[in-house]
Amino acid sequence: MKFLPLVSFLALASFATAEVKVDDEVFGKSLGGWKKRDNQAAEYPLSGSNYRTYKPEVTPTPEGGIFISLRIDNVRGWMSSDDYAVLEITVSPTGVITSAKSNIAIQGRSISSDMILGASEAGKQITGAERAVQIGTDLIADLSAKLLREKIVEAGRVSYPAVLRHNYNLLYQALRLDGAPIPPLAPVLTPTPAPQPAPVEKPAEKPKENSPAEPPPPVAKPVPGNVPLEIDPYVTPAGGELPVR
Repeated sequence: MKFLPLVSFLALASFATAEVKVDDEVFGKSLGGWKKRDNQAAEYPLSGSNYRTYKPEVTPTPEGGIFISLRIDNVRGWMSSDDYAVLEITVSPTGVITSAKSNIAIQGRSISSDMILGASEAGKQITGAERAVQIGTDLIADLSAKLLREKIVEAGRVSYPAVLRHNYNLLYQALRLDGAPIPPLAPVLTPTPAPQPAPVEKPAEKPKENSPAEPPPPVAKPVPGNVPLEIDPYVTPAGGELPVR
């Protein structure tokens, strides 16, 4: 029994020091290894073009999560300048992606996505993986629509949203919570509205026993119809004088 307080203290201490991180080695291997730029970047072909991803920059957030900034280049060859993209992701202290945003620079033009936030229907519980899929899908759809409006037609540039989604997926798989992979089935709780009380029906009032009976309503008298007027005809007697009455 003496060891129970110590075990509880150690369990609480380990929980308090748990933190979310990005495993650079796992992420780098999924891209082919950090072999470029003094082992700070990985280059790989995708959709017929070459791309370069740098090691992510990670900073802690005030609430205990992390903010990830990831640079991805479109390698266009030594005769052309490269395009640049930045993928920004915010992760909660429990390893759930809460927001994502991206910016692409192409020949001096900047194409930025909206800030994509995870959302769900009221009262519905979703997992951290489902939230990550939702944010990634909305982010790529937003970027693709904006690239289409800019009339971008070059192959390596048109594929930029797909490359960002590729890095987004691999980065999510490299997230670690206290050194372990993020549980894919961890629920994301959403606030549920408070139940409204059912309306209370008032009982019907019983008539009082000694109350006097109410008088019947007055009956309206019938309105007489049109009565013909009686007119006595005056007869003029002989001589022209009217009789006196």
